[in-house]
Amino acid sequence: MSKYSIGLIGLGVMGQNLALNFESKEFSVVGYDLDAQRQKDSKNKFAGKNMYVAESIKDMINRLESPRKVMLMVPAGSAVDAVISDLESYLSKGDIIIDGGNSHFPDTIRRTKYVESRGLLYIGTGVSGGEEGALLGPSIMPGGSYKAWPYVKPIFQAIAAKVDDGTPCCEWVGSDGAGHFVKMVHNGIEYGDMQMIAEAYSIMKNILGMTPYEMQPVFAEWNKGELDSYLIEITRDILGKKDDETGKPMVDVILDAAGQKGTGKWTSQAALDLGCPAPTVAEAVFARAMSAIKEERVAASKQLKGPENAVNVNKKEFIQMIRQALYASKICSYAQGYQLMKLAADEYKWDLKFGEIALMWRGGCIIRAQFLGKIKEAFDKNPGLQNLLLDEYFKNVIEKNQAAWRKVVATAIEAGVSIPAFSSALAYYDGYRSETLPANILQAQRDYFGAHTYERVDKPRGEFFHTNWTGRGGTTASGAGKA
Repeated sequence: MSKYSIGLIGLGVMGQNLALNFESKEFSVVGYDLDAQRQKDSKNKFAGKNMYVAESIKDMINRLESPRKVMLMVPAGSAVDAVISDLESYLSKGDIIIDGGNSHFPDTIRRTKYVESRGLLYIGTGVSGGEEGALLGPSIMPGGSYKAWPYVKPIFQAIAAKVDDGTPCCEWVGSDGAGHFVKMVHNGIEYGDMQMIAEAYSIMKNILGMTPYEMQPVFAEWNKGELDSYLIEITRDILGKKDDETGKPMVDVILDAAGQKGTGKWTSQAALDLGCPAPTVAEAVFARAMSAIKEERVAASKQLKGPENAVNVNKKEFIQMIRQALYASKICSYAQGYQLMKLAADEYKWDLKFGEIALMWRGGCIIRAQFLGKIKEAFDKNPGLQNLLLDEYFKNVIEKNQAAWRKVVATAIEAGVSIPAFSSALAYYDGYRSETLPANILQAQRDYFGAHTYERVDKPRGEFFHTNWTGRGGTTASGAGKA
C-alpha cells in the first residue's frame, strides 16, 4: 500500500481546496469526511490525482507515512474535540494533529497540553484567504508543539502564498495557542478594515450623493496607491457590478444587515481581558450588531431625527480627504492589533516576531495590503517598537493626513452619518498622544464611592492613597486599583 504525505479530515470547500493545493505541490493526500455526499464529491474531484478518499479514520491513518500528519478542517468547538478523541486511539507517539479551523485560542492552549500528554504533537494554525486562497495559496499562521514544525514546515511553506521575492506567507508563530491568537487578531483587524471601507462608502453616498458606479473609479484609483489591498480591490469590483434582475447596482439590492462568525468578538474580548485599548475592532463588531437590528432601525428612523441642514463641501477635494482619513484610521486599527499581540505575548510567554507576522499577512489573506510591508520595515528597524504610531513612517503619515481625517469625521458627525470606526480610530490616536487624560476624575469618583484608592502625581507610581471625601467615612481602603 502506498503511503500518503498528509491526511485531511473535513472535505468541505475549504478542505477540498487545501487538499488540491497540497497535491499540486507534490504532496500526496488522503482525505476523509463523515458526510457521504462530500466523500462522493471529493472522489470525483480527486480522480486521477495522487489523492485518496478513505472509508474511515482508521483507513486514513493506516495509509499515512510516519510521523503521521492529520489536518482537521472542521467547525471550531466541540467538533474538533470529537475528532481528536476519534484520532488518538489510532495514532502513535510523535504523530501530529493539525487544527486548521478558526478555533478560539484558549481551546488550542488546552488541546495542545492534552495532546502532548498523550505522546502526540499538536498544531493550531490560522489559515486565511478563503476558498480561493486555500486552493492557490493562503496565509498560514502555525503554533503549538514546536517539535512538529520541522515535519510540516516544507508542506505548509510550499502551499502558502508567496510575496514578490518568493518568501512564503507562513512561519512558525509560537507555542500552544499563538497561531490561532494571531489569526484571531488578523480577523479582528479585518473587521475594522471592512467597516472603515463601508464608512468611506457611506460618506460618499450620504454626504456627496455619489452612486456606486461613481464610486467605482475612486476605489480603482485608491487601489493604485497607499491603500492598495485586497479589500479595496474587491470593493472596486463590487461597486461596478450590476444586478441582473433589476438592472440596479448590485450593492443597492443587498440588505444592510451584516453577519459575523465571532472572531471579531473574540478579539474584542481578548483586548478587554488584557486591558488593551482596541476600540476600532470593537466598534466594527458593534456596527455589525447595529446593522442586524434592521427592522428596529427602520421603525426608529420614522421617529428619531438627525440634522436637517446639508453640509457644503468641495466634492473632489473631499474625496481625497476621505482617502486620507481611511488611511490614517487603518494605521490606528493595525496599531491596536499589534498592541494586543504584544500584550498577549507578554501574558502567554509567546515569542512573537511582529515583522514576520506582517510578512505572513502580505499575501494570501483577506487583509493583504501593500502597507503591511511598511509594518515589517518598522519592526525590522525596531523589534521592540512599542506602538506603530511611534514609527517614523506612520508618524509622518498621520501628521500629513490628520487635518483631512478630522475634517471628514467632523463633517460626517455634522451630517448625521454614522462613522464608528473612523471616529474611534481618531479617539484612539488622540488618547494615545495625550500626556494627561481625565482618568484622575474617574479615580476620585471610585475612591469617593468605593474607597478604591488612587495614586498621586507628586508620589512614586505604586503608592496608593485614600481620601475621606465626606468627613463621615473611615480610613479603610478597599484595595488598590480594584474595580
